Amino acid sequence: MAKEINLGNELLRICPTDDNKLEFSTNNGRTWIQRYKGTNFGDFNDLVIFGKEIIVVTSKGVYASTSKGVNWTLRTSNASYGTFETIQVNGTELVATTSKGTYISKNEGRTWTKRN
Repeated sequence: MAKEINLGNELLRICPTDDNKLEFSTNNGRTWIQRYKGTNFGDFNDLVIFGKEIIVVTSKGVYASTSKGVNWTLRTSNASYGTFETIQVNGTELVATTSKGTYISKNEGRTWTKRN
């Protein structure tokens, strides 16, 4: 579970005191500045870097950003999969745990297949 990721010249994390907020640091975590705050996407649960995107799993689904977390696009809602809890990169696939099990995506989180 990566609650913090390294974007090269900055760190991005889920705020430890507010799951609706993402923060960034340009000084190796000594100070943090708000990057995004809102409830439209639900609580942020986990995040990873996947190619040129940041992928987050939230209490409302899977979202992607190409703007270092400023703007987000819905990839998948929770409707069929349960609440997304964690996400990991496994080569060219994303692996997520949800309230209904473990799922794999081979298309950047757009669709998911339950792992047996």
